[in-house]
Amino acid sequence: MSNIKILVITPVKHINFLCEKLEAVGNVTYMEDPDFSDVIEAISQFHVIFTNPNKSKVFIGEELLRAGINLKLIVTASTGTNHIDKVITKKMGIEIISLTKEKNTIEKISSTAELAFGLTLNSLRNINISHKNALQGEWDYTQYIGRQMNALTIGVIGYGRLGRMYANFCKAFGSKIIAYDPYKKIEDKGIKQVKLINELLNVSDVISFHVHISPETTNMADKKFFSQMKSNVLIVNTARGEVINEKDLVVFLKKNPDVRVATDVLANEIKGRKDSLLFKYALENESVIITQHIGGMTSEAQEIAYNHVANKLKSYAEVNWQ
Repeated sequence: MSNIKILVITPVKHINFLCEKLEAVGNVTYMEDPDFSDVIEAISQFHVIFTNPNKSKVFIGEELLRAGINLKLIVTASTGTNHIDKVITKKMGIEIISLTKEKNTIEKISSTAELAFGLTLNSLRNINISHKNALQGEWDYTQYIGRQMNALTIGVIGYGRLGRMYANFCKAFGSKIIAYDPYKKIEDKGIKQVKLINELLNVSDVISFHVHISPETTNMADKKFFSQMKSNVLIVNTARGEVINEKDLVVFLKKNPDVRVATDVLANEIKGRKDSLLFKYALENESVIITQHIGGMTSEAQEIAYNHVANKLKSYAEVNWQ
């Protein structure tokens, strides 16, 4: 397998055991924070791209894939694959290894659900704004009166692994939990499942998204969706930016100054996050908190996720490239 050439386009050298595993498969080139031009210039030499969407500035689309004349495989240490053009990869016969269906592995990873809960508490208690203003000499609690979890109704959209974890965190704090997921029958104690999403939107003080991106979920949160929410709702998104129609969200925010948003993702964040309407709104409005797609970025989660896809790469190579 020594002739296999692997291009790594995401930071990995801090992850225990990973480089050794990759180098056991083939010759590895580390390009840990490249621009698109860096990758497209080099890609023709490589058989494998190893990536992750969280930090990458590189969308793996048709132009890049066409330039990868020797490319056979994309390995991404993520459940989401919206940083890859899967229509083109399928046409070109380029395979993808991801965590999307690796249920036993991802069940060990709670990091994104923990971040969603952290963003919830941060926003409800105005933690980051109070901290920032304290450093500027202010000491006035009256601007930061927040909400108490055990008095709130939490709406969870998507009750897979992360939605279930997040719901249980909130339930442990005494919140009432309502969940919407048309593809699951929820039997967990203390979780009320609704059949119609408006039943959740109308009553929830906090609404948190935990869905995969798909044609059905893209822009699911639109003008009609927002019109059914409370005028002081907190919206938490650690799923994907494209779940929310940012134009409609900004209009909703402008009409309802008590609405809060806490998001770890932005629409089109790989190719143009600075053009995001929500990003631009947040530059001038403290009602929006944005983190840098750090949901899965804990040392424990990275070690589990990255090493698992590296193991799958090794197995793939042993079967296909002996």
